[in-house]
Amino acid sequence: MEKILITGGKKLSGTVKISGSKNASLPILVATLLTDEDCLVKNVPHLQDVETILALLKILGKRISRHNKNIKISSTYRLDSEAPYELVKKMRASILVMGPLLGRLGRVRASLPGGCAIGARPINLHLQGFRKLGAKVSLERGYVQLDAPRLHGANIYLDFPSVGATENLMMAATRAKGKTVIENAASEPEIQDLAHFLNKMGAKIKGAGTNIIKVEGVNVLSGTIHEVIPDRIETGTFMVAAAVTGGDVVIRGANPEHLEAVMTKLREAGAKITLNNKEIRVSSGKNLKATDIETVPYPGFPTDMQAQWMVLMSLSKGTSIITETVFENRFLHVGELQRMGSNIQVKGNSAIVKGILKLSGAPVMATDLRASAALILAALSAEGKTEIFGVNHLDRGYEDIERKLRRLGARIKRIKE
Repeated sequence: MEKILITGGKKLSGTVKISGSKNASLPILVATLLTDEDCLVKNVPHLQDVETILALLKILGKRISRHNKNIKISSTYRLDSEAPYELVKKMRASILVMGPLLGRLGRVRASLPGGCAIGARPINLHLQGFRKLGAKVSLERGYVQLDAPRLHGANIYLDFPSVGATENLMMAATRAKGKTVIENAASEPEIQDLAHFLNKMGAKIKGAGTNIIKVEGVNVLSGTIHEVIPDRIETGTFMVAAAVTGGDVVIRGANPEHLEAVMTKLREAGAKITLNNKEIRVSSGKNLKATDIETVPYPGFPTDMQAQWMVLMSLSKGTSIITETVFENRFLHVGELQRMGSNIQVKGNSAIVKGILKLSGAPVMATDLRASAALILAALSAEGKTEIFGVNHLDRGYEDIERKLRRLGARIKRIKE
């Protein structure tokens, strides 16, 4: 068992380099199932979720070689069609193998997913879309069985702009016969990066980044080389870290265009943000003010930044309202922040946050990936020492976060018990 020990009260200052995007890396690595040729994916972060997806690709019949942040994926003699429970239970993104396997093999058997405890997150949108593409869907003993001798193009409307469903259906449609149109599609930068990768492989995808994606199916996809975009949620987390500690941090290797909503809200709250090409400088004094947010699909304020924002609002002057519209169970971090002194009241899908002067260090438990990041931010700004347990969640989505924070002056260390 591991824990993170933080002594707070230190303003962060210096420069931090952003890693490649976890949420872009996972579907891109999975998309290599669509070809037998070699693919080289660059700028892939060292994360537990990446290791899980690589282990799954090996089981399915891929050969993996890694040099630093570059991953080469090659084919072996056989591609399997079953994604087992032992791996899929660890991470929801594992269900993304359904689309490419269905497109390549005409069949797939995959365990129902696991992952963070942030709501039900059903896969009905994925399955409805696969049915539209001509697949027969059956559920048995915790597994989804999909069968389709040859997928065909279709018009698909998503009831919600689900990122995972958009990715899964887009990958399947690259090998379907004819044209597929996905309406009310997710438009996140990670969707655009996946489409860019697929088009390099020979796919014919238009409209990625808008709410209508058009895919013309092809018979064969080839290998390619691709560099993953920077992680916008890691970027946003360090931006809030600078603001919540009253620090001055330069963030390198980021893409400011992917964080317009977060930067707008940070400026409203009183932080100073300066942009210089792919650098973002964030500085802040102690006069932050309460600012409401509502999480919505991209390009709105991301749900993956909600917990971090709650920490900032806990130390801002006035009362703010944080409304969560994407996931129904994403306030699990509230109780832990209250242990540190935050004044937060939850009503339905909204949290009312009354700002206080300071937080106090305390033992706390991380409940999911972004909650663990929020607790680190709270601990950095708190008076005294904080012990954070459940840090296995942190390793799923933040590469070398302790080292990066130490370089900015944070007093943070990981302890094995």
